[in-house]
Amino acid sequence: MIFHPKRDLALINAAGFLRSFGTGLMGVVLGIYLFRSGLTSAAIGFVIAIGLVGSACAIIVLTVAADRIGRKRLVVLLSLLTAVGGIALAQTPSLPLLSMLAFIGMLNGTGTDRSATSALDQAIIPGLVHDSRRTWSLAWYNVLLDGGGALGALCAGLPFLLQREMSLPWLSSYQFVLFGYSALCVVGAAIYSFLSPGVEIETPGTFKSIGSGVTAESKRTVAKITSLFSLDAFGGGFLTDALVAYWFFRRFGIAEQGLGIVFFIVHILNACSHLGAAWLARRIGLVNTMVFTHLPSSLFLMAVPFAPSFKWAVLLFLCREALVEMDVPTRQSYVAALVKPNERTFASGATNLARNVFWAAGSGAAGFLMQTLSFSAPLLVGGGSKIVYDLLLFRSFRKVRPPEEAIRPDAMTNTAP
Repeated sequence: MIFHPKRDLALINAAGFLRSFGTGLMGVVLGIYLFRSGLTSAAIGFVIAIGLVGSACAIIVLTVAADRIGRKRLVVLLSLLTAVGGIALAQTPSLPLLSMLAFIGMLNGTGTDRSATSALDQAIIPGLVHDSRRTWSLAWYNVLLDGGGALGALCAGLPFLLQREMSLPWLSSYQFVLFGYSALCVVGAAIYSFLSPGVEIETPGTFKSIGSGVTAESKRTVAKITSLFSLDAFGGGFLTDALVAYWFFRRFGIAEQGLGIVFFIVHILNACSHLGAAWLARRIGLVNTMVFTHLPSSLFLMAVPFAPSFKWAVLLFLCREALVEMDVPTRQSYVAALVKPNERTFASGATNLARNVFWAAGSGAAGFLMQTLSFSAPLLVGGGSKIVYDLLLFRSFRKVRPPEEAIRPDAMTNTAP
């Protein structure tokens, strides 16, 4: 089998950057665009949720069959399907048709990459590097995702600029941006097509059920940590970029160009935090890094609705964003470390599937709560759910160490990345 780990890693990072650019853009404009199209808060939450359900179904396919039908084939196909979401939005169909196309295109309104493609990336990357480089490689991957998301968010002001500079109707200006999003998805598919056969896992026979070939011990471990990730994801579903941008838009009247700058800064803070997480994990461990950075971020978030002005609300929100993503590369690395290499597609698929399902549930509930209970309810419910998750994760896994921490007692003091 031909194996080009460095080239494959570079291709995965490049495709991820472009995909995240589009995701960052959609995270800011989606909720506002749907509102301008006449949808209610509940309908906006539903569209975002149905896109996440589509992504969850794609992850089921990934978990069951990715290693059998080919990881490369699947990431190319998934990348092409995501283009459907942008095309569907540009055509402004009725809500039932839009929902169906959002499902097929796995429309992502979270502002961060929650896709099936990313889940498969997370299974591939640990196999391209040594255990000692696993967390750092995933950290750099997430830096590029958030870097792309930051630039995408900054481009959220494009509809406004096109309206002003080219005198386009608002619908035409949005259509231009949405078709551009779809084009990025196609380019990402082209990049993935150059992956080498070395990214594949040879599997004897045919999978008969989800998790075939995975040991009972690994299944128990994955099931336990997946249940915790589900609670975290449910809280995260209340806090998608699309809904938060919509909250700022309605609460303080901040337009797309202003929100684009805010979410550009957000993604830059997220990107920097990934490297900080990899550095910190070398010193205090993966689980401690996940919990001790994530918990205070939720407290900052829950304070946002009580801010007396836009400036204070943004400051608290940015404090939250500087910490909230530090559990991402550490979480991905931890999951990969808990199972064998040939079990990583199953582990990544199962954990990401649960996260997407509960993100969808949270997003749907967020729109309902915004409309019927309190416009700020999603921030409080989402933050509270995440705090409970942090406490349960620490209680359950604080003594379960990955190989690099268990085998190398000096790992906590090693300063080399």
